[in-house]
Amino acid sequence: MNTSSRVSTDIDAASSILTHGGIVAIPTETVYGLAAIALNETAVGRVFSTKGRPTSHPLIVHLSPNDDYGRWGVLNEAATSIAAAIWPGPITLLVPRTRLVPDWVTGGRDTVALRVPAHDMTLSLLKQLGDAVVAPSANRFGQVSPTRAEHVLADLGEDVDLILDGGPCEIGIESTIIECTSNNLQILRPGKITAVHIAEITGLQLAHTDGPSRAPGMMIAHYAPKARVELCASLAEASEKNSHYKNGGISSCIVHHEDPAEYALSVYDDLRAADTQGAEVVLAVMPPDHGIGKAIRDRLTKAAAG
Repeated sequence: MNTSSRVSTDIDAASSILTHGGIVAIPTETVYGLAAIALNETAVGRVFSTKGRPTSHPLIVHLSPNDDYGRWGVLNEAATSIAAAIWPGPITLLVPRTRLVPDWVTGGRDTVALRVPAHDMTLSLLKQLGDAVVAPSANRFGQVSPTRAEHVLADLGEDVDLILDGGPCEIGIESTIIECTSNNLQILRPGKITAVHIAEITGLQLAHTDGPSRAPGMMIAHYAPKARVELCASLAEASEKNSHYKNGGISSCIVHHEDPAEYALSVYDDLRAADTQGAEVVLAVMPPDHGIGKAIRDRLTKAAAG
């Protein structure tokens, strides 16, 4: 298959490739994922090697709304309430794993990350497959996540068997991850779904944690473009630094949006554009530290650490 023909809208072809042990980039409402049948060790191994991702780093199992979630994880009352209220949607639940779940999915941990994505094309694929898939972001490990099929093609090219083109992602940053191993719920990775929303569903207060990597996307350096990312507290600060760099002959650009939802939708596109334009420095203006702004700050902070 040549590179140009790897991008397709053919769900049947994607299903066949996955069933026969291949890997397929799939669209979700958050970012594009690199999918393989979760219980196929060889296929999942290809996901790790294609991304250059450490095998100790756990993967998210993507399920269909029709699946029996209890086959994969032990959902307590809080997790069950969250799943009922939000799935399909941009939230991942970290729960105790069942015996079905192999170590190659969890990185040897006793928990598994579960999610039901909210994208019609991928939900149709999962229904047709009748199998769960793992689907970390479809890019090289630690680099900027893809929100369009062309991003996947640019990053992975011939290393992926097919790229299922579902258009640009609706949200643009990864799902919220919540640890639900007890009634002391913790947000391990911020996303569109906030602690306030979860508290409304469960009646429980949530804590944010920055501890050791227990779930996807928790490494200190992540989501990084080739350009150096500098964090700015305001647009005025970014503009001043931008002028300083340009006067010194250094190529720089500003990443900023007033609307946090628009910022989330475009932040990875903007970081990629900076690399395409040959910027040496990206001046990223930090959004307010609440709502989806908290998730954007998390991604930008990790990008700056890269």
